[in-house]
Amino acid sequence: MLAQCTVVVPTIGRPSLDVLLDALAAAPGPRPAELVLVDDRPTGAPLHPDRPGLPPVRVVRTGGGGPARARNLGWRTARTEWTAFLDDDVVPDPDWYARLEQDLAGLPADVAGSQGRVRVPLPPDRQPTDWERGTAGLAASSWITADLAYRRSTLAAVGGFDERFPRAFREDSDLALRVMDTGARLVRGERWITHPVRPTDRWVSVRVQAGNADDVLMRRLHGPDWRDRADAALGRRPQHTAVTAAALAAVGLAVARRPGAAAVAAAAWAAGTAEFAWRRIAAGPRDRTEVSTMLATSALIPPLATWHWLRGVVQHVGVRRWKGLPDLVLFDRDGTLVHDYPYNGDPAWVRPVDGAKEALDALRTRGVRVGVVSNQSGVARGLITREQVAACMERLDELLGPFDTIQFCPHGPDDGCGCRKPAPGMVAAACAELGVDPARCVVVGDIGADVEAAAAAGAVAIMVPTPVTRSEEVEAAGHRAGTLTAAVDDVLAGRW
Repeated sequence: MLAQCTVVVPTIGRPSLDVLLDALAAAPGPRPAELVLVDDRPTGAPLHPDRPGLPPVRVVRTGGGGPARARNLGWRTARTEWTAFLDDDVVPDPDWYARLEQDLAGLPADVAGSQGRVRVPLPPDRQPTDWERGTAGLAASSWITADLAYRRSTLAAVGGFDERFPRAFREDSDLALRVMDTGARLVRGERWITHPVRPTDRWVSVRVQAGNADDVLMRRLHGPDWRDRADAALGRRPQHTAVTAAALAAVGLAVARRPGAAAVAAAAWAAGTAEFAWRRIAAGPRDRTEVSTMLATSALIPPLATWHWLRGVVQHVGVRRWKGLPDLVLFDRDGTLVHDYPYNGDPAWVRPVDGAKEALDALRTRGVRVGVVSNQSGVARGLITREQVAACMERLDELLGPFDTIQFCPHGPDDGCGCRKPAPGMVAAACAELGVDPARCVVVGDIGADVEAAAAAGAVAIMVPTPVTRSEEVEAAGHRAGTLTAAVDDVLAGRW
Protein backbone atom coordinates (compact mmCIF):
# COMPACT_ATOMS: atom_id res chain seq x y z
CA MET A 1 0.00 0.00 0.00
CA LEU A 2 2.80 2.48 0.81
CA ALA A 3 4.01 2.07 -2.76
CA GLN A 4 0.87 4.04 -3.63
CA CYS A 5 1.50 6.79 -1.10
CA THR A 6 3.56 9.99 -1.22
CA VAL A 7 4.45 11.83 1.98
CA VAL A 8 4.26 15.63 1.59
CA VAL A 9 5.93 17.93 4.11
CA PRO A 10 5.50 21.70 3.63
CA THR A 11 8.28 23.54 5.42
CA ILE A 12 9.61 26.99 6.14
CA GLY A 13 13.02 25.61 7.07
CA ARG A 14 12.52 25.35 10.83
CA PRO A 15 15.10 23.29 12.79
CA SER A 16 12.29 20.89 13.65
CA LEU A 17 12.40 19.67 10.04
CA ASP A 18 15.67 17.87 10.79
CA VAL A 19 14.03 16.13 13.75
CA LEU A 20 11.16 14.98 11.53
CA LEU A 21 13.48 13.74 8.79
CA ASP A 22 15.64 11.89 11.31
CA ALA A 23 12.55 10.15 12.66
CA LEU A 24 11.38 9.16 9.18
CA ALA A 25 14.85 7.91 8.26
CA ALA A 26 15.22 5.83 11.43
CA ALA A 27 11.74 4.30 11.43
CA PRO A 28 11.59 0.61 10.48
CA GLY A 29 9.20 -0.88 8.00
CA PRO A 30 8.20 -0.23 4.40
CA ARG A 31 8.78 3.11 2.72
CA PRO A 32 6.34 5.27 0.73
CA ALA A 33 6.92 5.90 -2.96
CA GLU A 34 8.36 9.35 -2.38
CA LEU A 35 8.90 12.13 0.14
CA VAL A 36 8.10 15.58 -1.27
CA LEU A 37 9.43 18.54 0.68
CA VAL A 38 7.72 21.79 -0.27
CA ASP A 39 10.00 24.71 0.55
CA ASP A 40 7.61 27.58 1.29
CA ARG A 41 10.26 30.21 2.01
CA PRO A 42 10.38 33.24 -0.30
CA THR A 43 14.16 32.90 -0.34
CA GLY A 44 16.77 30.84 1.41
CA ALA A 45 19.56 28.37 0.96
CA PRO A 46 18.56 25.06 -0.63
CA LEU A 47 17.35 22.35 1.70
CA HIS A 48 19.62 19.35 2.13
CA PRO A 49 17.27 16.60 3.30
CA ASP A 50 19.06 13.53 1.99
CA ARG A 51 20.06 11.00 4.60
CA PRO A 52 20.17 7.21 4.69
CA GLY A 53 16.85 5.55 5.34
CA LEU A 54 14.56 8.10 3.72
CA PRO A 55 12.41 7.22 0.72
CA PRO A 56 13.28 8.99 -2.55
CA VAL A 57 13.20 12.73 -1.82
CA ARG A 58 12.08 15.54 -4.09
CA VAL A 59 12.25 19.23 -3.15
CA VAL A 60 9.92 21.76 -4.80
CA ARG A 61 9.53 25.47 -4.02
CA THR A 62 6.54 27.77 -3.85
CA GLY A 63 8.43 31.03 -3.42
CA GLY A 64 6.44 31.77 -0.28
CA GLY A 65 2.81 31.11 -1.15
CA GLY A 66 1.61 30.03 2.30
CA PRO A 67 0.65 26.64 3.75
CA ALA A 68 -2.38 26.00 1.55
CA ARG A 69 -0.45 26.66 -1.65
CA ALA A 70 2.48 24.60 -0.37
CA ARG A 71 0.27 21.58 0.29
CA ASN A 72 -1.39 21.99 -3.09
CA LEU A 73 1.95 21.96 -4.86
CA GLY A 74 2.90 18.88 -2.88
CA TRP A 75 -0.07 16.75 -3.85
CA ARG A 76 -0.02 18.00 -7.43
CA THR A 77 3.60 16.91 -7.65
CA ALA A 78 2.70 13.45 -6.35
CA ARG A 79 1.45 10.76 -8.72
CA THR A 80 0.36 8.12 -6.23
CA GLU A 81 -3.14 7.17 -5.10
CA TRP A 82 -2.61 8.58 -1.61
CA THR A 83 -0.93 11.73 -0.30
CA ALA A 84 -0.01 11.78 3.38
CA PHE A 85 0.61 15.27 4.78
CA LEU A 86 2.91 15.86 7.74
CA ASP A 87 3.77 19.22 9.28
CA ASP A 88 7.44 20.05 9.64
CA ASP A 89 7.24 20.39 13.42
CA VAL A 90 5.92 16.93 14.31
CA VAL A 91 7.71 13.70 15.21
CA PRO A 92 6.18 10.44 13.93
CA ASP A 93 6.27 7.39 16.17
CA PRO A 94 8.84 4.72 15.22
CA ASP A 95 6.07 2.49 13.82
CA TRP A 96 4.48 5.33 11.80
CA TYR A 97 5.18 3.80 8.39
CA ALA A 98 3.72 0.44 9.38
CA ARG A 99 0.70 2.04 11.02
CA LEU A 100 0.10 4.27 8.00
CA GLU A 101 0.12 1.22 5.76
CA GLN A 102 -2.39 -0.51 8.03
CA ASP A 103 -4.58 2.60 8.20
CA LEU A 104 -4.81 2.90 4.42
CA ALA A 105 -5.03 -0.76 3.50
CA GLY A 106 -8.46 -1.91 2.45
CA LEU A 107 -10.28 1.37 3.06
CA PRO A 108 -13.66 1.44 1.29
CA ALA A 109 -13.92 3.60 -1.81
CA ASP A 110 -16.12 6.12 0.01
CA VAL A 111 -13.34 6.90 2.51
CA ALA A 112 -11.42 9.86 1.18
CA GLY A 113 -9.03 10.51 4.06
CA SER A 114 -7.44 9.07 7.17
CA GLN A 115 -6.31 11.24 10.09
CA GLY A 116 -3.49 10.25 12.39
CA ARG A 117 -3.56 10.72 16.14
CA VAL A 118 -1.71 13.54 17.89
CA ARG A 119 -0.15 13.82 21.31
CA VAL A 120 1.12 17.11 22.68
CA PRO A 121 3.57 16.71 25.58
CA LEU A 122 3.08 19.26 28.36
CA PRO A 123 5.37 20.04 31.30
CA PRO A 124 4.96 17.44 34.07
CA ASP A 125 6.12 19.74 36.85
CA ARG A 126 3.91 22.82 36.39
CA GLN A 127 0.70 24.10 34.88
CA PRO A 128 0.93 24.75 31.10
CA THR A 129 1.21 28.26 29.74
CA ASP A 130 -1.50 29.82 27.61
CA TRP A 131 0.44 28.97 24.44
CA GLU A 132 1.03 25.40 25.60
CA ARG A 133 -2.67 24.93 26.34
CA GLY A 134 -3.55 26.24 22.90
CA THR A 135 -1.14 23.83 21.23
CA ALA A 136 -2.49 20.95 23.34
CA GLY A 137 -5.86 21.50 21.70
CA LEU A 138 -4.46 19.93 18.54
CA ALA A 139 -4.70 16.54 20.22
CA ALA A 140 -8.50 16.72 20.10
CA SER A 141 -8.87 18.59 16.79
CA SER A 142 -10.59 17.09 13.78
CA TRP A 143 -9.07 16.86 10.32
CA ILE A 144 -5.85 18.77 11.00
CA THR A 145 -3.14 18.19 8.41
CA ALA A 146 -0.40 17.74 10.99
CA ASP A 147 -0.96 14.11 9.96
CA LEU A 148 -3.70 13.47 7.42
CA ALA A 149 -3.72 11.28 4.31
CA TYR A 150 -6.07 12.00 1.40
CA ARG A 151 -6.79 10.21 -1.83
CA ARG A 152 -5.25 12.24 -4.62
CA SER A 153 -8.40 11.88 -6.73
CA THR A 154 -10.41 13.47 -3.93
CA LEU A 155 -8.05 16.43 -3.70
CA ALA A 156 -8.24 16.91 -7.45
CA ALA A 157 -12.03 16.71 -7.47
CA VAL A 158 -12.44 19.53 -4.93
CA GLY A 159 -9.47 21.65 -6.05
CA GLY A 160 -7.30 20.96 -3.02
CA PHE A 161 -6.73 23.48 -0.24
CA ASP A 162 -8.34 26.90 -0.51
CA GLU A 163 -5.46 29.34 -0.92
CA ARG A 164 -7.58 32.24 0.30
CA PHE A 165 -6.76 30.99 3.80
CA PRO A 166 -3.36 32.65 4.23
CA ARG A 167 -2.38 31.02 7.53
CA ALA A 168 -2.09 27.50 8.87
CA PHE A 169 -5.60 27.92 10.28
CA ARG A 170 -9.00 26.69 9.06
CA GLU A 171 -7.66 25.67 5.64
CA ASP A 172 -7.69 22.02 6.73
CA SER A 173 -11.22 22.25 8.18
CA ASP A 174 -12.46 23.92 5.00
CA LEU A 175 -11.01 21.12 2.89
CA ALA A 176 -12.53 18.46 5.12
CA LEU A 177 -16.00 20.01 4.87
CA ARG A 178 -15.78 20.25 1.08
CA VAL A 179 -14.66 16.64 0.87
CA MET A 180 -17.50 15.45 3.12
CA ASP A 181 -19.95 17.52 1.07
CA THR A 182 -19.19 15.15 -1.84
CA GLY A 183 -20.54 12.25 0.24
CA ALA A 184 -17.09 10.91 1.10
CA ARG A 185 -16.05 9.96 4.62
CA LEU A 186 -13.02 10.83 6.71
CA VAL A 187 -11.81 8.38 9.35
CA ARG A 188 -9.25 8.26 12.15
CA GLY A 189 -6.37 5.84 11.90
CA GLU A 190 -4.17 4.29 14.57
CA ARG A 191 -0.82 5.93 13.73
CA TRP A 192 0.59 8.51 16.13
CA ILE A 193 2.71 11.62 15.94
CA THR A 194 4.06 13.85 18.68
CA HIS A 195 3.52 17.58 18.27
CA PRO A 196 5.97 19.39 20.58
CA VAL A 197 5.07 22.88 21.73
CA ARG A 198 7.03 25.19 19.45
CA PRO A 199 9.01 27.96 21.16
CA THR A 200 7.56 31.39 20.53
CA ASP A 201 7.50 34.92 21.91
CA ARG A 202 5.05 36.44 24.37
CA TRP A 203 2.94 38.16 21.68
CA VAL A 204 1.89 35.04 19.77
CA SER A 205 -1.63 35.13 21.23
CA VAL A 206 -2.05 38.61 19.80
CA ARG A 207 -0.91 37.60 16.31
CA VAL A 208 -3.20 34.60 16.08
CA GLN A 209 -6.25 36.85 16.38
CA ALA A 210 -5.94 37.35 12.61
CA GLY A 211 -7.68 33.98 12.37
CA ASN A 212 -10.99 35.67 13.21
CA ALA A 213 -11.10 36.87 9.59
CA ASP A 214 -10.71 33.26 8.46
CA ASP A 215 -13.67 32.28 10.63
CA VAL A 216 -15.78 34.76 8.67
CA LEU A 217 -14.62 33.12 5.45
CA MET A 218 -15.61 29.72 6.83
CA ARG A 219 -19.11 30.98 7.65
CA ARG A 220 -19.52 32.53 4.21
CA LEU A 221 -18.41 29.31 2.51
CA HIS A 222 -20.11 26.71 4.70
CA GLY A 223 -23.01 28.40 6.45
CA PRO A 224 -23.78 29.23 10.08
CA ASP A 225 -23.46 25.62 11.27
CA TRP A 226 -19.90 25.17 10.05
CA ARG A 227 -18.49 25.02 13.59
CA ASP A 228 -20.65 22.02 14.49
CA ARG A 229 -19.65 20.20 11.31
CA ALA A 230 -15.95 21.03 11.71
CA ASP A 231 -15.91 20.40 15.49
CA ALA A 232 -14.62 23.95 16.06
CA ALA A 233 -15.49 25.78 19.27
CA LEU A 234 -16.73 29.36 19.09
CA GLY A 235 -14.29 30.59 21.72
CA ARG A 236 -14.63 34.03 23.29
CA ARG A 237 -15.38 36.18 20.26
CA PRO A 238 -18.81 37.33 21.58
CA GLN A 239 -17.19 38.38 24.87
CA HIS A 240 -14.37 40.12 22.98
CA THR A 241 -16.95 42.04 20.96
CA ALA A 242 -18.76 43.12 24.13
CA VAL A 243 -15.54 44.24 25.84
CA THR A 244 -14.49 46.18 22.75
CA ALA A 245 -17.91 47.83 22.52
CA ALA A 246 -17.61 48.89 26.16
CA ALA A 247 -14.21 50.45 25.50
CA LEU A 248 -15.49 52.33 22.46
CA ALA A 249 -18.56 53.48 24.40
CA ALA A 250 -16.36 54.78 27.22
CA VAL A 251 -14.30 56.85 24.79
CA GLY A 252 -17.35 58.12 22.91
CA LEU A 253 -19.23 59.07 26.06
CA ALA A 254 -16.19 60.85 27.44
CA VAL A 255 -15.88 62.87 24.22
CA ALA A 256 -19.59 63.65 24.49
CA ARG A 257 -18.96 64.97 28.02
CA ARG A 258 -21.05 62.39 29.79
CA PRO A 259 -18.60 61.37 32.51
CA GLY A 260 -21.00 59.25 34.52
CA ALA A 261 -21.98 57.05 31.60
CA ALA A 262 -18.36 56.95 30.43
CA ALA A 263 -17.30 55.70 33.86
CA VAL A 264 -19.88 52.91 33.75
CA ALA A 265 -18.72 51.82 30.29
CA ALA A 266 -15.07 51.98 31.38
CA ALA A 267 -15.88 49.84 34.39
CA ALA A 268 -17.54 47.29 32.15
CA TRP A 269 -14.45 47.22 29.95
CA ALA A 270 -12.15 46.84 32.96
CA ALA A 271 -14.28 44.05 34.42
CA GLY A 272 -14.39 42.15 31.15
CA THR A 273 -10.67 42.52 30.59
CA ALA A 274 -9.88 41.48 34.16
CA GLU A 275 -12.12 38.41 33.92
CA PHE A 276 -10.43 37.37 30.67
CA ALA A 277 -6.95 37.89 32.10
CA TRP A 278 -7.74 35.97 35.29
CA ARG A 279 -9.11 32.97 33.40
CA ARG A 280 -5.84 32.76 31.48
CA ILE A 281 -3.66 33.36 34.53
CA ALA A 282 -5.51 30.93 36.79
CA ALA A 283 -5.00 28.02 34.41
CA GLY A 284 -1.30 28.68 33.94
CA PRO A 285 1.93 28.52 35.94
CA ARG A 286 1.39 32.00 37.43
CA ASP A 287 5.05 32.92 37.25
CA ARG A 288 6.09 36.51 36.71
CA THR A 289 6.62 36.24 32.97
CA GLU A 290 3.33 34.47 32.30
CA VAL A 291 1.30 36.82 34.50
CA SER A 292 2.73 39.96 32.88
CA THR A 293 2.19 38.47 29.43
CA MET A 294 -1.43 37.59 30.19
CA LEU A 295 -2.14 41.05 31.59
CA ALA A 296 -0.70 42.83 28.55
CA THR A 297 -2.20 40.59 25.89
CA SER A 298 -5.61 40.32 27.56
CA ALA A 299 -6.08 44.04 27.04
CA LEU A 300 -5.04 43.80 23.36
CA ILE A 301 -6.82 40.64 22.27
CA PRO A 302 -10.50 41.76 22.45
CA PRO A 303 -10.13 44.81 20.16
CA LEU A 304 -7.81 42.95 17.79
CA ALA A 305 -10.14 39.95 17.60
CA THR A 306 -13.04 42.29 16.84
CA TRP A 307 -11.03 44.23 14.28
CA HIS A 308 -9.98 41.10 12.40
CA TRP A 309 -13.55 39.78 12.48
CA LEU A 310 -14.84 43.04 10.98
CA ARG A 311 -12.04 42.95 8.43
CA GLY A 312 -13.19 39.49 7.39
CA VAL A 313 -16.80 40.66 7.12
CA VAL A 314 -15.73 43.32 4.61
CA GLN A 315 -13.10 41.25 2.81
CA HIS A 316 -15.15 38.12 2.23
CA VAL A 317 -18.29 39.56 0.71
CA GLY A 318 -19.66 37.45 -2.13
CA VAL A 319 -17.05 34.67 -1.93
CA ARG A 320 -17.67 31.45 -3.80
CA ARG A 321 -16.60 27.89 -3.19
CA TRP A 322 -12.95 27.27 -3.99
CA LYS A 323 -12.40 25.82 -7.43
CA GLY A 324 -8.64 25.56 -7.32
CA LEU A 325 -6.40 24.96 -10.28
CA PRO A 326 -7.13 22.51 -13.07
CA ASP A 327 -5.13 19.30 -13.19
CA LEU A 328 -4.27 19.79 -16.83
CA VAL A 329 -4.15 22.65 -19.33
CA LEU A 330 -4.06 21.67 -23.00
CA PHE A 331 -2.96 24.17 -25.63
CA ASP A 332 -3.59 24.35 -29.32
CA ARG A 333 -0.24 24.72 -31.08
CA ASP A 334 -0.45 26.89 -34.19
CA GLY A 335 -1.81 30.34 -33.48
CA THR A 336 -1.85 29.76 -29.71
CA LEU A 337 1.58 28.63 -28.52
CA VAL A 338 3.47 29.47 -31.71
CA HIS A 339 2.89 31.79 -34.62
CA ASP A 340 0.75 30.17 -37.29
CA TYR A 341 2.56 29.20 -40.48
CA PRO A 342 0.02 27.05 -42.36
CA TYR A 343 0.99 23.42 -42.79
CA ASN A 344 4.41 24.05 -41.35
CA GLY A 345 6.84 21.14 -41.57
CA ASP A 346 10.03 23.06 -40.86
CA PRO A 347 11.20 23.15 -37.20
CA ALA A 348 12.99 26.43 -37.90
CA TRP A 349 9.59 28.11 -38.29
CA VAL A 350 8.35 26.97 -34.88
CA ARG A 351 8.40 30.37 -33.18
CA PRO A 352 6.68 30.90 -29.81
CA VAL A 353 4.29 33.78 -29.26
CA ASP A 354 5.27 36.41 -26.73
CA GLY A 355 5.11 35.18 -23.15
CA ALA A 356 4.52 31.52 -24.03
CA LYS A 357 7.45 30.10 -22.08
CA GLU A 358 6.72 32.20 -19.01
CA ALA A 359 3.03 31.27 -19.07
CA LEU A 360 3.73 27.56 -19.32
CA ASP A 361 6.37 27.71 -16.60
CA ALA A 362 3.92 29.54 -14.33
CA LEU A 363 1.56 26.57 -14.61
CA ARG A 364 4.32 24.03 -14.05
CA THR A 365 5.53 25.92 -10.99
CA ARG A 366 2.08 25.50 -9.44
CA GLY A 367 2.03 21.78 -10.23
CA VAL A 368 -0.39 21.98 -13.17
CA ARG A 369 0.38 19.60 -16.01
CA VAL A 370 0.46 20.97 -19.56
CA GLY A 371 0.01 19.44 -23.00
CA VAL A 372 -0.62 20.10 -26.66
CA VAL A 373 -3.57 19.12 -28.88
CA SER A 374 -3.03 20.04 -32.52
CA ASN A 375 -4.81 19.43 -35.81
CA GLN A 376 -2.26 18.62 -38.53
CA SER A 377 -4.40 18.05 -41.60
CA GLY A 378 -1.38 18.83 -43.81
CA VAL A 379 -0.48 15.16 -43.44
CA ALA A 380 -3.79 14.03 -44.95
CA ARG A 381 -3.48 16.66 -47.67
CA GLY A 382 -0.02 15.41 -48.63
CA LEU A 383 1.62 18.74 -47.81
CA ILE A 384 3.74 17.50 -44.88
CA THR A 385 4.71 14.12 -43.46
CA ARG A 386 4.24 12.62 -40.01
CA GLU A 387 8.00 12.80 -39.58
CA GLN A 388 7.93 16.54 -40.22
CA VAL A 389 5.13 16.97 -37.70
CA ALA A 390 7.16 14.99 -35.16
CA ALA A 391 10.23 17.15 -35.85
CA CYS A 392 8.22 20.31 -35.29
CA MET A 393 6.80 18.89 -32.06
CA GLU A 394 10.31 18.06 -30.88
CA ARG A 395 11.35 21.64 -31.59
CA LEU A 396 8.28 22.86 -29.68
CA ASP A 397 9.30 20.73 -26.72
CA GLU A 398 12.84 22.14 -26.87
CA LEU A 399 11.54 25.71 -26.82
CA LEU A 400 8.55 25.45 -24.50
CA GLY A 401 8.70 22.01 -22.87
CA PRO A 402 8.60 19.73 -21.15
CA PHE A 403 5.01 18.76 -21.98
CA ASP A 404 3.18 16.02 -20.14
CA THR A 405 1.33 14.97 -23.26
CA ILE A 406 1.42 15.85 -26.97
CA GLN A 407 -1.49 14.82 -29.18
CA PHE A 408 -1.88 15.57 -32.87
CA CYS A 409 -4.41 14.51 -35.49
CA PRO A 410 -3.08 13.76 -39.00
CA HIS A 411 -6.54 13.48 -40.57
CA GLY A 412 -8.37 15.83 -42.89
CA PRO A 413 -11.76 17.46 -42.31
CA ASP A 414 -13.55 14.87 -44.45
CA ASP A 415 -11.96 11.77 -42.90
CA GLY A 416 -14.61 11.41 -40.21
CA CYS A 417 -12.14 10.68 -37.40
CA GLY A 418 -12.91 11.20 -33.74
CA CYS A 419 -9.68 13.00 -32.93
CA ARG A 420 -9.70 16.07 -35.18
CA LYS A 421 -10.99 19.13 -33.36
CA PRO A 422 -13.88 19.99 -32.93
CA ALA A 423 -14.20 16.28 -32.08
CA PRO A 424 -13.19 15.49 -28.46
CA GLY A 425 -10.77 12.66 -29.24
CA MET A 426 -7.44 14.38 -28.54
CA VAL A 427 -8.69 16.08 -25.38
CA ALA A 428 -10.16 12.82 -24.10
CA ALA A 429 -6.99 10.90 -24.99
CA ALA A 430 -4.77 13.41 -23.16
CA CYS A 431 -6.95 13.22 -20.05
CA ALA A 432 -7.02 9.43 -20.17
CA GLU A 433 -3.25 9.22 -20.59
CA LEU A 434 -2.67 11.33 -17.47
CA GLY A 435 -5.59 10.05 -15.41
CA VAL A 436 -7.33 13.45 -15.33
CA ASP A 437 -11.07 14.02 -15.06
CA PRO A 438 -11.96 16.11 -18.15
CA ALA A 439 -13.95 18.42 -15.85
CA ARG A 440 -10.59 19.41 -14.30
CA CYS A 441 -9.03 20.16 -17.68
CA VAL A 442 -8.79 23.50 -19.51
CA VAL A 443 -8.26 23.82 -23.26
CA VAL A 444 -6.73 27.05 -24.59
CA GLY A 445 -7.05 27.73 -28.31
CA ASP A 446 -7.60 30.41 -30.91
CA ILE A 447 -10.57 29.14 -32.93
CA GLY A 448 -14.04 27.73 -32.42
CA ALA A 449 -12.90 24.16 -33.04
CA ASP A 450 -10.77 24.31 -29.88
CA VAL A 451 -13.73 25.53 -27.84
CA GLU A 452 -16.06 22.90 -29.29
CA ALA A 453 -13.56 20.07 -28.71
CA ALA A 454 -13.26 21.06 -25.06
CA ALA A 455 -17.02 21.18 -24.60
CA ALA A 456 -17.50 17.83 -26.30
CA ALA A 457 -14.92 16.23 -23.99
CA GLY A 458 -16.41 17.79 -20.85
CA ALA A 459 -13.51 20.20 -20.39
CA VAL A 460 -13.41 23.98 -20.02
CA ALA A 461 -12.31 26.23 -22.88
CA ILE A 462 -10.59 29.61 -22.99
CA MET A 463 -10.31 31.30 -26.38
CA VAL A 464 -7.40 33.58 -27.22
CA PRO A 465 -8.51 35.12 -30.54
CA THR A 466 -6.07 36.18 -33.23
CA PRO A 467 -6.74 38.51 -36.18
CA VAL A 468 -7.79 35.49 -38.27
CA THR A 469 -10.31 34.16 -35.75
CA ARG A 470 -13.80 34.52 -37.17
CA SER A 471 -15.95 37.06 -35.36
CA GLU A 472 -18.84 34.64 -34.88
CA GLU A 473 -16.46 32.20 -33.15
CA VAL A 474 -15.24 34.93 -30.84
CA GLU A 475 -18.79 35.92 -29.95
CA ALA A 476 -19.76 32.31 -29.28
CA ALA A 477 -16.86 31.63 -26.92
CA GLY A 478 -17.96 31.80 -23.31
CA HIS A 479 -14.51 32.64 -21.91
CA ARG A 480 -12.08 34.81 -23.84
CA ALA A 481 -8.67 36.26 -23.00
CA GLY A 482 -6.71 38.86 -24.91
CA THR A 483 -3.38 37.03 -24.78
CA LEU A 484 -1.95 33.66 -23.88
CA THR A 485 -0.51 35.22 -20.73
CA ALA A 486 -3.91 36.58 -19.75
CA ALA A 487 -5.50 33.16 -20.29
CA VAL A 488 -2.99 31.52 -17.98
CA ASP A 489 -3.43 34.30 -15.43
CA ASP A 490 -7.16 33.52 -15.43
CA VAL A 491 -6.43 29.85 -14.82
CA LEU A 492 -4.05 30.58 -11.95
CA ALA A 493 -6.61 32.93 -10.41
CA GLY A 494 -9.31 30.25 -10.52
CA ARG A 495 -11.27 32.00 -13.29
CA TRP A 496 -11.88 29.00 -15.51
